[in-house]
Amino acid sequence: MTWIEAIVLGVVQGLTEFLPVSSSGHLRITSAIFFGRDAGASFTAVTQLGTEAAVLIYFAKDIWRIARTWIVGLWDRSVRSSMDYRMGWYVIVGSIPIGLFGFVFKDQIRTAGRNLWLVSTTLIVFAFVLAFAEYWGRQTRTLENFRMRDGVVMGFAQAMALVPGVSRSGGTLTAGLLLNLTREAAARYSFLLAIPAVVMSGVFSLGDVFEPAAAGTAAPTVAQMIVATIIAFGIGYAAIAWLLRYVAHHTLYVFVLYRVALGTLVLALLLTGQISAT
Repeated sequence: MTWIEAIVLGVVQGLTEFLPVSSSGHLRITSAIFFGRDAGASFTAVTQLGTEAAVLIYFAKDIWRIARTWIVGLWDRSVRSSMDYRMGWYVIVGSIPIGLFGFVFKDQIRTAGRNLWLVSTTLIVFAFVLAFAEYWGRQTRTLENFRMRDGVVMGFAQAMALVPGVSRSGGTLTAGLLLNLTREAAARYSFLLAIPAVVMSGVFSLGDVFEPAAAGTAAPTVAQMIVATIIAFGIGYAAIAWLLRYVAHHTLYVFVLYRVALGTLVLALLLTGQISAT
């Protein structure tokens, strides 16, 4: 991996991690179009540690309050009716699906799941699913109305993002809207839900990131990995604030159009032989 490649991919990770456009899909597409190779699933997982560090800092007060209340609630029944205690359980239970599917299908995610025919198709298909959710969802429920069922449904939606092109935030936002949550409520839970899954994925991938997973992948140096992750953190922090403001006042249709356009472009490049699917 070159320094230009590491920097560009760090920027792409920071810009796209929290938007419903699939950061893993963007890293895969960017690598194929501009660098003619795949940076690998491990590179994606580790740079996500940078963007998740941004979540930990941005929501530090909320995370600390929820974690403290959940721990106290394990033996103090008086706090178990609080939203913070219940949210602790919602995040834990909602994280189980992606952990299970990620473990079972680890090899497929790192190989067949990164095929650009699949990535481009899922970008387009799930764009229409997101559009339907934006149109159909009544957006009448806030986090105060959040229930365990919502956490489970959004947890399974997050698990679908193991396939690049689906989008973790796109899947959870879509599920949240279909559950009639407001865009802002769905986005906030999505940020919290991502923490256990992304941190564990990144930690487990640290040992693999410096070795190419297959022919054609690009292994970074330690310094390149650190720089890419720091860049992803800085840009990701700004992206969190922007997205929360945006979803409070705008629909998600702009992301739908973008996904369709990008997916169509990648399909055209594949059909004309300009890029390789693997």
